[in-house]
Amino acid sequence: MKRTMMSLIGVAVALAAVTGVAAVAAPDGGRDAPRGSSRLPVQRSALLCPAPTSSEVGETAYTAFAPKGAAAGADGKKGTAELRPAGTVRAAGDGAGGKGGKKGKGKGAADAAAGQTVAPRDTKPVVPLQEAGKPVIATTDKPDAPALVGSADGMFAPGWTVQQTTSVAAGAGRGLLGLSCTTPDTTFWFPGVSTATDRQDYVHLTNPDGVPAVVDLELHGKDGSLAGSAGEDISVPPHTTVPVLLSTLTTTPTTNASLHVVAREGRVGAAVQASDGKLGSDWLPPAADPAPGVVLPGIPKDATSVRLVALAPGESDADLKVQLATPTGLITPAGLESLHLKSGMTTAVDLKDLTKGEAGSLVLTPSDSDSKAPVTAALRVTRGKGAKQEMAFIPATRPVEKRATAADNRDHGSTLSLVAPEKGKDAKVKVTASAGSGGGTPVSKTYTVKGGRSLDVEPPRPQGLKGTYALTVEPEPGSGPVYAARMLARPQGGVPAFTVQPLPDDRGSVLVPAAGQDLSVLTD
Repeated sequence: MKRTMMSLIGVAVALAAVTGVAAVAAPDGGRDAPRGSSRLPVQRSALLCPAPTSSEVGETAYTAFAPKGAAAGADGKKGTAELRPAGTVRAAGDGAGGKGGKKGKGKGAADAAAGQTVAPRDTKPVVPLQEAGKPVIATTDKPDAPALVGSADGMFAPGWTVQQTTSVAAGAGRGLLGLSCTTPDTTFWFPGVSTATDRQDYVHLTNPDGVPAVVDLELHGKDGSLAGSAGEDISVPPHTTVPVLLSTLTTTPTTNASLHVVAREGRVGAAVQASDGKLGSDWLPPAADPAPGVVLPGIPKDATSVRLVALAPGESDADLKVQLATPTGLITPAGLESLHLKSGMTTAVDLKDLTKGEAGSLVLTPSDSDSKAPVTAALRVTRGKGAKQEMAFIPATRPVEKRATAADNRDHGSTLSLVAPEKGKDAKVKVTASAGSGGGTPVSKTYTVKGGRSLDVEPPRPQGLKGTYALTVEPEPGSGPVYAARMLARPQGGVPAFTVQPLPDDRGSVLVPAAGQDLSVLTD
């Protein structure tokens, strides 16, 4: 009897292992499925959108989209996809959410953990999808608009994407802020944050689940962990968001720092809202998982300054070769042939007007091909001059393995950046413009990116476009590695307001290994 029971337990463990392999294979498992496995669409996905702005002169648009036909074979279920307002923990005295409150002396985490939880005023669904292949848009101008927590299942789950775009006309947070709503996880890296007096950076932690999450925040400056760091044991209640002002976590104001978000219990979504007194504001999305080499796609051709912030988070230093992928090939920026990163220390390099009038993407690779030291990095990019400047961030991103999506494209103002970073490995990419939210016929176009080069294009637009539309990027089988980003440019009274969203693979499918029936495990 005991042996039979143990055999049944073994079967359960084996089945759990199979399921686990499918989940582990999802992120970067490569284009070719291992023998005996099959690629299937995911059945459920989750997204989290942080509270957009506290400005009285801000307006936010949410655009939701799921690619048509992405879930063929998803058990025939139509499914649902929607977001709902989350509660908010207001930290006493710090003006959480970007209202410019007091800067404490290392009390931010404790205040956030002990702050008052404010329930959402309503729980009506936001941008619910009714059909795949057609975006849905909703807008709000409320300064207390909440964070959103949502999920998609059935035919909407694979590739479900929500873009949050906020325009702030005036004030300290003025500018165009864009973010692809994030998926929940247990760890995030944010190179490029600041605790200096001219910046107000808030990390928004959102819990999608029904159990509390406990989060640690670690800041790294040029000399390592910042002294006085007070970011431990931040409690994030279920279905609630907690904004934390980074300057309250340390007594050391630091212009260039890296933030590590670690959920010790549960999981969260995380994004950093950065506001600069002179350069406007934007969202800093999480960077791709640290790796020996990284790609940062989508530096606009008219960038007036570019700052690289990088960190080697492992136990070893990293030496990197720095190259810019341009429309004509890979070049080495003058005076920056290599970059040395000390373990646990943040390094910042001002690349000035790196692009010299040509759009490009930064490619960081190990100087020694045998080096495995992981690195993470992000760029702060500025357009305009003097009082008419605007900033955006470009973090390192994952390659597009199967498909990536960018929502909230208008008739004009979108630029698609594609880069094939490896010499001799061209990338052939199909780009599809979806139907518009108010009408229009989808249009597809194929682009070839030569290995070692980047390509900036004005993407195709749907025929008879009405409203907004989405772009899907799909490498053709056999193509070389390709990375992508989308820039939105919407000038505001002479300010070249813009925002850049990296387009990583949407992880809309997973590799499921073949499993055979073996009843012998049930016998004595």
